[in-house]
Amino acid sequence: MNMKKKKYYISHNYRSNTSAVGKAKIDCEAILHEYGYINIGLKQTINANKFYHFFRNLFSVLRASLFLPRHSTLLLQYPFKKYYPFLVYIAKKKRCNVITLIHDLRSHRRGVMSAEEEIRLFNHSDVLIVHNKKMAEWLKDKGNTSQIISLEIFDYLSDSMPEETVYQKPYCVTFAGALSPKKNSFLYQISPEYTNFKLKICGKNANQEAIRNNPTLEYGGFYNADELIAKLSGHFGLVWDGNSISTCNGQFGEYLKYNNPHKTSLYIRCHLPIIIWAEAAMGNFIQQNNIGILIHSLEELDALLSDLTEEDYQTMKNNTLAIAQRLKTGFYLKQALDKC
Repeated sequence: MNMKKKKYYISHNYRSNTSAVGKAKIDCEAILHEYGYINIGLKQTINANKFYHFFRNLFSVLRASLFLPRHSTLLLQYPFKKYYPFLVYIAKKKRCNVITLIHDLRSHRRGVMSAEEEIRLFNHSDVLIVHNKKMAEWLKDKGNTSQIISLEIFDYLSDSMPEETVYQKPYCVTFAGALSPKKNSFLYQISPEYTNFKLKICGKNANQEAIRNNPTLEYGGFYNADELIAKLSGHFGLVWDGNSISTCNGQFGEYLKYNNPHKTSLYIRCHLPIIIWAEAAMGNFIQQNNIGILIHSLEELDALLSDLTEEDYQTMKNNTLAIAQRLKTGFYLKQALDKC
């Protein structure tokens, strides 16, 4: 193969393969490898020790910077902390093309840099693979000059098979994520008088007393990422963030207007149609593929599900199965790479 045609990525040490960030990046590495990209860093490892994590990633970056061939293509998964600007600099000195696959906007998610600082970083990249069209529009409005390709949704690799739920009412709506009242206090505002659905919540730090006192709520336990597909049963998966049932608010709620929550991909791989905030960026994908319901407020949900017919639900379910098969094979990242 001509050296100019070769394509590279840099593998990491991951402190966990159960978190959304770790799982997403590990999956992307697997898809890149299958697509023909070569790992120019050290071999992928999973180790929670912070010193091992730091030095392993440092040596992986140093190896990549030394051995990256001139006039090749380097794909970087962002954020990559302090290493990202260094690697882009090295790649450009070697006249390489740089593709940046964005997992998180640090200016939104962490607030550790301004939007202007982040855009200046991105403008050194030849191509950005972003979550969706809403994120692309935001980047362009802020001054991005790189080519932008929309991923649409994150793939979710796993050989696990979900447990299919029989259609019946009341519906079981599943929420997987952080259950602390500080992170998702909306969960504990759900009315105990709803009759058309039960909200099953899965994760750590649940307020068990609040769940016991609310007949609408049910605790579904905590599972690692590899177990979730086999364990996360129900009729719908809920994508919501913030401290209000009336709207998604706060830093995480606002971020839904631009990002693709990884739990959306998880729900689809579990064969669960999606219930999502109408202003979320993922709403376009859900609506276009008819794989769920858009709502402005959780207060609407009981009445909406009351009117939902078995035929309507089954149509969404069948469409969800088709998208799930794509996520299982890395279809969406491969499609984005084709466009690169």
